[in-house]
Amino acid sequence: MAILEIKEVTSGYGDVQILWGSTLSLEKGKLTCLVGGNGVGKTTLLRTVMGLLRPWSGTILFEGRDVSKLPAYAKADMGLVLVPEGRQLFTDMSVYENLEMGATNQRARPNFAKNIERVYEMFPRLKERGGQKAGTLSGGEQQMLAVARGIMADPTVLIIDELSLGLAPVLVLQLFESLKLLREEGMTLLLVEQNVQLALAISDYGFVLAEGKTELEGPARQLIKNKHVRAAYLGL
Repeated sequence: MAILEIKEVTSGYGDVQILWGSTLSLEKGKLTCLVGGNGVGKTTLLRTVMGLLRPWSGTILFEGRDVSKLPAYAKADMGLVLVPEGRQLFTDMSVYENLEMGATNQRARPNFAKNIERVYEMFPRLKERGGQKAGTLSGGEQQMLAVARGIMADPTVLIIDELSLGLAPVLVLQLFESLKLLREEGMTLLLVEQNVQLALAISDYGFVLAEGKTELEGPARQLIKNKHVRAAYLGL
């Protein structure tokens, strides 16, 4: 059963069209990845899904409801949450204060105590550094905090844009393990990632975006064996 459906969405910036009929869907409780090269429209698609950009055409359905024209805060209240590329933390605020900021929507506030224990268990380092300013954390710790802040929003669907960008391999593996734990808890996840091999390796299903359109889709294990995917994205 699809919890999020994106049907033939077009979008862009000003007069510049970036998306040319993108289509994908997320099955409830599964980890889905969206992969593709630089500049093909992955972040634009996420911004459109989240309500940060208005779709020019097409439909976005969340739990069967048309949310195409809803603003981002309304989608967050419904449980659709984005961890943006570049982390976008409040760098002058403490780790704990950043986590508090993640829990400001209506659905998250009653679950604050439960969710903060959840993220501290997943990322013990954040508990150790609760009073430290976010801007003084290492890159890996900042990415942990960005993901944890997303979890604090109590999402039904958590979308993560470029989890591994700029991080050491050991930290990347740790963060990817956290996504597997969230999936085991029943959360639905969409991972947008340039590390195609690693993304497909941990995902249940995958979509390949090219030139603003969905070019390929299928079970992740099949996509990683696909000759086109291997040649274009894995260098094999």
